[in-house]
Amino acid sequence: MISKNDKREAPQTAFVWIWLPDADEPIVAGRVDRDGDLYAFTYGRNYLAHKQAIPIYLPELPLQRGAMLPNAPLMIANCLRDGAPDAWGRRVIINRLTGLKGDAAKDVEFDELTFMLNSGSDRAGALDFQTSPGVYTPRDQASATLEQLMTAAEFVERGEPIPQALDNFHGTSIGGARPKALIEDGSKKYIAKFSATNDTYAVVKAEFIAMRLAARVGIVVAPVSLCAVAGKDVLLVERFDRTRAGKVWCRRAMVSALTLFGLDELSARHASYTELADIVRARFTAPKETLRELYARMVFNVLVGNTDDHARNHAAFWDGSTLTLTPAYDICPQARNARGPNQAIGIDGNERRSLLEACRAAAPKFLLNDNDARAVIDGQVVTIRQSWADVCDEAGLSEIDRTFLWQRQFLNDYAFDGYSTSATG
Repeated sequence: MISKNDKREAPQTAFVWIWLPDADEPIVAGRVDRDGDLYAFTYGRNYLAHKQAIPIYLPELPLQRGAMLPNAPLMIANCLRDGAPDAWGRRVIINRLTGLKGDAAKDVEFDELTFMLNSGSDRAGALDFQTSPGVYTPRDQASATLEQLMTAAEFVERGEPIPQALDNFHGTSIGGARPKALIEDGSKKYIAKFSATNDTYAVVKAEFIAMRLAARVGIVVAPVSLCAVAGKDVLLVERFDRTRAGKVWCRRAMVSALTLFGLDELSARHASYTELADIVRARFTAPKETLRELYARMVFNVLVGNTDDHARNHAAFWDGSTLTLTPAYDICPQARNARGPNQAIGIDGNERRSLLEACRAAAPKFLLNDNDARAVIDGQVVTIRQSWADVCDEAGLSEIDRTFLWQRQFLNDYAFDGYSTSATG
């Protein structure tokens, strides 16, 4: 672990452990070695000889001998980076390792292996990173109450070290930028997403409403529930990459759309839904049905103001040879400060405006004719309108927040520019 103001030596190697399909224990797949500014991956000989071995992801890391460097402009294979923490998890790790407060913590820079080796082991997908090739030691902290986890998150948000009594915070392995943590309840695991101190409206409830409306329009979505802790909203999102098998958990391998595109975060803005549709046609199970589902998600994101639909907010299960779309997640309506918002990834090529007409025009790339496209769009508009009051009641959303969200995030007038049917009237 090392920062730009820290002279301690950074780790040079991490061993990659993997849960094979339906396995309840991990095995070593290989190791990651730092090579200058790049990170090379090498499969272990025993793993290559294993009868059930699968590539961590193709075409990125095929089952072959020798060190593999990532393709430019990547610094590390994306399928490995998918298992590393993102913005929020990195803040937690910096908090824990440095104890620095406020602005001082902003100057800290750790290398990728430090983040990998200091994040929790219950990370998304089927990988974990260890210092040992022979002994697997999970880095999951002791159980904590939601109230304790929320309090710890508030310390991280303020840039203050987490007190020792609260140092059971295990949200470091999950992506995203907002406060969150992992919890387990019997046969299910959840991601708990908390309110942030700088929220100017009911962000957590807005996400709950969007997720519940997504289910009502027929999108396959992660189940969610809402609760209050210490007077603050908490969204619980059921994890779909974990299944309970007796007393142990099995893990499902998955990769982000960023990995599917082969892009890094800086170049991800050049990606589009229609490019993802091309990948679906070529590599996914049930491509026709998946294309319709992907199209429905794109339309829904436009209708509910989710302009944070970047490539890490789409993912696919990976079984070693084929891909299957995961349930939708992170459907978060965003604040609108301008009339003409854009989606995080394009609708079609460089067309990224949050417009239903752009979605309609792109329909052939999803193997949908114009009538099919209009049926998806119009059906969602009708369902959102009819379900709005019920879902807001379910969330306990105030009238002030309903007024704020309606036709600003949800069914914003701009989305309908150039598109006209009886449903939008």
